[in-house]
Amino acid sequence: MKTNKEKNHKLPSECTTIIVGQEMTGDGSLIYGRSEDYDAMRCKNWLVFKDTDNGPEEFVAEDSPFRCPLPKKAMGYTALPDYQYHHEWGSAGFNSAGVGESSTETIFSSEKALKFDPYVENGLSENCTYNIVLPYIHSAREGVERLGKLIEQYGSAEGFGIGFIDDKEIWYLENACGHRWMACRMPKDKYFVTGNQSRFRHYDPNDKENYMASADLIEFAERNGLYDPSKGEFDFHEAYAKDDINDTTYNYPRVWGLQGLFSPKLKNDVTRNTFPVFAEAEKPIGINALRNAFRFHYDNTDHDPYLHNNGKEPWRPVSIFRTTQTHLLQVRPWLPKEIGCITYVANGMADLGVFLPIYQGIRSFPEPYTIGNSHCDSRSAYWRFRKVMTLGMTNYNAYAPVIKETYARLEAENDQRQKEFEECYLGICKSRPMEAMDMLQQFSDQILNHALQVADDLADELFTRMTADIQKEYLFHGA
Repeated sequence: MKTNKEKNHKLPSECTTIIVGQEMTGDGSLIYGRSEDYDAMRCKNWLVFKDTDNGPEEFVAEDSPFRCPLPKKAMGYTALPDYQYHHEWGSAGFNSAGVGESSTETIFSSEKALKFDPYVENGLSENCTYNIVLPYIHSAREGVERLGKLIEQYGSAEGFGIGFIDDKEIWYLENACGHRWMACRMPKDKYFVTGNQSRFRHYDPNDKENYMASADLIEFAERNGLYDPSKGEFDFHEAYAKDDINDTTYNYPRVWGLQGLFSPKLKNDVTRNTFPVFAEAEKPIGINALRNAFRFHYDNTDHDPYLHNNGKEPWRPVSIFRTTQTHLLQVRPWLPKEIGCITYVANGMADLGVFLPIYQGIRSFPEPYTIGNSHCDSRSAYWRFRKVMTLGMTNYNAYAPVIKETYARLEAENDQRQKEFEECYLGICKSRPMEAMDMLQQFSDQILNHALQVADDLADELFTRMTADIQKEYLFHGA
């Protein structure tokens, strides 16, 4: 998520997105996942905003020149912003209507397309696309419509892909150039993966159920030589997206690897961008499968950078150290939205992190999750989890198994605790709603606080092992 104020910050582009239709999840839920891969020093603060009838009437971005008017009435929502920008970079969560958003997957339009419709310097940047959309929408479709209008009115300052999820459907939008965009409804029986590249191809302007786009998407491409109808059907990627040598090692391998993980029978060529846009998995893709997918790093192959201690590996893995957080937005339509809408979040690097549940109905987070900045401290949840993975990376092959085993146990325990809690919640939520609300908050606080204790204990264990290992190396005995 490169911002206008960070053009000189040379970290590469980021993020991997995985979307799973409800017939592919195994339990009928809808799931949208994304890793936010930018800078390990960008501590994330977890925040809850409340419903208001007197919200700000103008959005003025701190991390870009963008500004726009806002409705005074705004719904509450959860957010995962960078520590210094609490009212932008919201990233992921649900609003009080049970609608979720993930913002954003950095993508790039082609130089040829940008000649005819350039990015707008003061336009819509990635940093603001969450906080000016999610509080004002009541469905995933409405999210696409609002964002699309903003793109057309103000122009985009950069390329992005943004997703919306509710209890009926999932939509994913890719912008193109300054003022154009296209969105697809996620097929129920498929999954979708992308890594920093526009992936959409087919577009049917007459199929309003499954597609939305700027009104002149095809005509603009044809008029400016981006699409030639005599050569076949309109292809959104071919007309608008960047696809060059950098994509072959940075983006292709992630799509190839994840599709190979979910659909082993697919015969994809990692060197060619012929991957299916939507694919069918061999087995259901549930929460646990997605946790594993976001930890993927070409495990135990020649391209595994951690196994081989190779920070110069050309194939970019899904899980990288500079990830700030990974989230899984899950909607279970058969449950009340307060517990049916969950954001599972792993602070930092997913491979050496733990996914924790954020229920839509909570009112606050324990203080450690809401604090922290770019300097390590002993109170911030982000830095307490980051300490574990930093220690683990000093000797991945020796220490990673300790971390992985500990967090796998914790995730399994939390899954069971959630089942037991949800049964109790359902038993009283209709007859005693306030008591149910208090029960939900107490359960959330217990889960999150316990995870911090587990992380602290892990850091102590790893430091103990490092001390013993260093002593063996520099013993100097025998006098």
